[in-house]
Amino acid sequence: MFSTTDEVMLDVPVAERPLEGKELWEEVVRSVRTEYLSETQDYPWIIGFSGGKDSTVVAQAVFEALLQISPSQRKRHVHVVSNDTQVESPLVMAHLAKVQSALREMTQTLRLPVDVVTTRPAPDKTFWTLLIGKGYPSPNQTMRWCTDRLKIQPTSRYILDNVSAHGAAIVILGVRLDESDSRRNSINKFQNLEGSNLTPHSELPGAFIYRPIVDLTIDDVWEVLGESLPPWGGTHRDLIQLYRDAEGGECPVVLSKDEAAGCGTANSRFGCWTCTVVEKDKSLQGFVDAGKHQFSALIEFRQWLKDIRNDPRYRSFERRNGQISFNARGEQIQHVPGPFTIQARKMILDRLIATQEVYGDPLISADEIERIQTIWAEEISKPATKRGLAE
Repeated sequence: MFSTTDEVMLDVPVAERPLEGKELWEEVVRSVRTEYLSETQDYPWIIGFSGGKDSTVVAQAVFEALLQISPSQRKRHVHVVSNDTQVESPLVMAHLAKVQSALREMTQTLRLPVDVVTTRPAPDKTFWTLLIGKGYPSPNQTMRWCTDRLKIQPTSRYILDNVSAHGAAIVILGVRLDESDSRRNSINKFQNLEGSNLTPHSELPGAFIYRPIVDLTIDDVWEVLGESLPPWGGTHRDLIQLYRDAEGGECPVVLSKDEAAGCGTANSRFGCWTCTVVEKDKSLQGFVDAGKHQFSALIEFRQWLKDIRNDPRYRSFERRNGQISFNARGEQIQHVPGPFTIQARKMILDRLIATQEVYGDPLISADEIERIQTIWAEEISKPATKRGLAE
């Protein structure tokens, strides 16, 4: 156990302590350990784990803390939750799967109270089912329908299930104040509960946010990754190389629309390879420049999908609810194009399958193709007014 002096120091924000390097990291782990052992609540912890640098450092802090706690005191359950949109950057997903496997092996061997899980969008709300099946236009800055359906809903559902089972749940996020102005504003928007490290989640009743590395700088993060070994074995060398090749950041686990600001921007380039919100996918281009030329096919498809979005030849005149707006004189006003036409959707699917053949690995599942064809058949047989909204 640690002294009363240590306990007092835990009440002081990391950023205010004259610590650096190894001492700073030991303080972070010590703070996590104290939070885990808190007697005021024993709600489950849910680590939002994207596999990127920040969430990896958070996971390392939690697992180092767990290993410092006797087995009889490990009563709080920990869930390491990743999100797979099913259109993630393939290299990032390969790295994530490798780390998840190591985590599972470690938790089973040491009998740690940990579950390692992956959330995915509902089968009827995958990227391809919505875009090719229902004709949703490619996402852009003003219509980012993908974040909510692919990221927020699946992970939020998992969190709320745990809230229902235990009365509350604590979500551990690897967010930091120095990431960006938007991230700093998002963090500062909500204050911790008095005398606590927890912040009530703004959109998930019964969920609280814990940010153990909020005061670490980017240099601190890279120092941890470069000078320490992960408790689940191996090194962080592959992760560091991934960043070097991609020359980018990560698209973190997102739990609200406020937090989604960091996804699909120039500063967060590890995300969906299909992302048409960004002007250019610098991470995929970085992989190509590093010699991974198979990703050129994905870059070409993404750019083509972005280019055809506003082409009137490929968009329905009516929206999915059949509405067309007119003014009092009967003149059409502020026309908003509808979904991709059935013909355009078929063209997109054909091109995606052709891209898949060039790329060499699956980009769309057989189940998605079957659902897409079912949606087309149902849509053709229904009046436009019964098709529901796309935008």
